Amino acid sequence: MERPERRRVLQRLDDQGDRALLVVTLFLCAFGLVMVLSASQALALLQHASPFYYFERQAAWMVLGFAGLVVLRRLGLDRLRDLAPKAAVAVVVLMLVTLIPHIGVEVNGARRWLPLGPLGTLQPSEVAKLVLVLYIADWIERRGDKLRSFRDGALPFGMILGGVLFLLLLQKDLGTAVITAAILLAAFFTGGGRPVHVVLLIGVLAFGFFIAVLIEPYRAARLASFANPFADRLGAGFQATQGLLALGSGGFSGVGLGHSMEKYRWLPEAHTDFIFAIVGEETGLVGTTLLLSGFCAFIVRGYRIAMRAPDRYSLMVASSITTWIGFQALLNMATVTDTLPITGVPLPFVSYGGTAVATTIAAVGVLLGIATQGVRQGSRQRRMDAALDLGRRDRRAPLSGARGGAGASR
Repeated sequence: MERPERRRVLQRLDDQGDRALLVVTLFLCAFGLVMVLSASQALALLQHASPFYYFERQAAWMVLGFAGLVVLRRLGLDRLRDLAPKAAVAVVVLMLVTLIPHIGVEVNGARRWLPLGPLGTLQPSEVAKLVLVLYIADWIERRGDKLRSFRDGALPFGMILGGVLFLLLLQKDLGTAVITAAILLAAFFTGGGRPVHVVLLIGVLAFGFFIAVLIEPYRAARLASFANPFADRLGAGFQATQGLLALGSGGFSGVGLGHSMEKYRWLPEAHTDFIFAIVGEETGLVGTTLLLSGFCAFIVRGYRIAMRAPDRYSLMVASSITTWIGFQALLNMATVTDTLPITGVPLPFVSYGGTAVATTIAAVGVLLGIATQGVRQGSRQRRMDAALDLGRRDRRAPLSGARGGAGASR
């Protein structure tokens, strides 16, 4: 295939990139919906007298998420950027409200949720991920060249990041704190922050997270059992042990959908944080590889959209959203496989999670909007290039002797 024709084919494939991202998202959501039904049937029947209790609510939240996807894509990034500061204030207020006794919903000693009627609960920290992406990218854009300064760039950014993480730690949500740190650091780096400042911030955050683990006994117990969860298989290592047993039981092709044994109250959080273990048990290596491939395709497509973003603000938003979803997926899988200590983060698009799944799907709408903007700008640029290129062959400069061979530079 000649080079100009090959470029045109590749360009057509890139122009359809937003559709590819949407197809991957639909696949991951459909996969997740099936697995939530399979993993939660026994628990739902026992607790709510209906095997479809969690499935129906997951489906309802996904519908809300796709409605948000359509709205955010059509609103456009400029409008979302204008709304970001007010939305950031609102979501921080909601996160503070969750800490108020008798208003915030407490589960296992943590206050992260607000009651939301028949849909269950609202988790403001999940909405905050998307809102903070839009806000911090705008903040970085306004800093301009000051971002490369420690005093005017890295230090105030670190203070914003520290304030958000402190609020999340008050909610006893270390997993979301880790994901949020990755999101904001991705925006800082792609926005022009100096690599040495990024490394410094990561070092400070690592030390802070280590202290946060040590001051909470249950986190310290998890960290202690991480190296060998089977040493305390009925205590701190119970969840990790059951997750590994589920994965190992699946073998190559799994025991079959609906045939998991671990979901019968052996594996805690089987339909939420540890749903990947049920995927491994019921679909085996085939299903886990397929799921991992879906996330890899999402990451590649997301960063491709970021690279084709029309401006720096869009670049930061696209890279942060992709980092958020990709990093959270890999972190979840790593904890289930005992590659990392348990952090308690859901698997995007797959885990039962209400606010989490709806916000993640809605965030894809922002990515799709950026992809559309990049395609339109690229189309305009190609039309301009074509207009300027009239009378030339293969878009090469009309140098003397270019047709003859000797004087042509290839």
